[in-house]
Amino acid sequence: MKQKSIRAHYMLFFFLLHTCSGMIVSCQQPEERLPLKKIKLPTGFHISIFADNVPNARSMVLTPNQTLFVGTRAGSVYAVLDANRDHRADKVITIANGLNMPNGVAYRNGSLFVAEVHRVLRYDSIEARLSSPPKPIVVNDHFPSDTHHGWKFIKIGPDNKLYVPIGAPCNICDAGDPYASIMRMNLDGSNLEVYARGIRNTVGFDWDPRTKELWFTDNGRDMMGDDIPPDELNHVTKSGQHFGYPYYHGDGIADPEYGASHSKSDYVSPAMNLSPHVAALGMRFYTGSMFPTEYRNQIFIAEHGSWNRSSPIGYRVMLVTVDSNRAMSYKVFADGWLQNGRAWGRPVDVLVMPDGALLVSDDAAGVIYRITYRQE
Repeated sequence: MKQKSIRAHYMLFFFLLHTCSGMIVSCQQPEERLPLKKIKLPTGFHISIFADNVPNARSMVLTPNQTLFVGTRAGSVYAVLDANRDHRADKVITIANGLNMPNGVAYRNGSLFVAEVHRVLRYDSIEARLSSPPKPIVVNDHFPSDTHHGWKFIKIGPDNKLYVPIGAPCNICDAGDPYASIMRMNLDGSNLEVYARGIRNTVGFDWDPRTKELWFTDNGRDMMGDDIPPDELNHVTKSGQHFGYPYYHGDGIADPEYGASHSKSDYVSPAMNLSPHVAALGMRFYTGSMFPTEYRNQIFIAEHGSWNRSSPIGYRVMLVTVDSNRAMSYKVFADGWLQNGRAWGRPVDVLVMPDGALLVSDDAAGVIYRITYRQE
């Protein structure tokens, strides 16, 4: 009898181990297993976990009913719910699996748009059918199937068109249209056109709420050294502009392979040079009222972090100040995901909540953070 009791205890112990994915530590709350105290923020700002267990969390979009949809590069799309509005998600529902890098998500009039590498899908009446999502409708499948820079950030602009970037299918090449561009189309998939060119790989853009002009991040080319070229923040003032790739990078750095026969004056210079190789991704203008007034209409940028630099940089959230339609400064807002050259988290996207809090997705830690401000 005593042996049976001992055996039962061992069985319970091993059951708990397997339940916790083989490690007791994974049973901890995210605040216990993630070093949030290492995140440095300006005075008065605080960071917490909004949602845990969101594997590969990347692009985010919020509906008027405050359902948060989250895309990934790992094949899944999630709905994140905070039903009791306590600023902590109650449930994470997988609404799609097995898709081709469904990084991009957008929402309009009850429909969720999801961007795979080669097409855009639409899930109608999605919020009413989270537990049994409808079969998606193909909005447009006329996009290249290249996976190199093929994952997409999408967003609906002030003109009610869906903006879809097409990354360069390489580190550096001159592939021609539609590559290295931002395209746009009607919400039914018609009238697909190139809106801006010379864009190596943008995974984040937003419109200035005052001017309705598009701003976007762009990842600079690799293999030119640790410190050049910079990533870029760019500003579109009219349709058809060309932002330099693959001929010029940053503010006039000629490409060693493609720049010789081209003139810098033919291309639009960045609104702001960002740090080199930081993988600047999601960006938003801050339109909330929780943060101090100096943050209003300024740009937050999620920097995913370098992969090919001798000393890694990035892994942080940056703030770009804008005055009179010009980018004026670029400084750290939140960092600490990189410790002693090793990253425990990688910010991907940012999103302003109705209460003014800032959400930050992290595809490495599989969580979504919530940054708030309280005057001290």
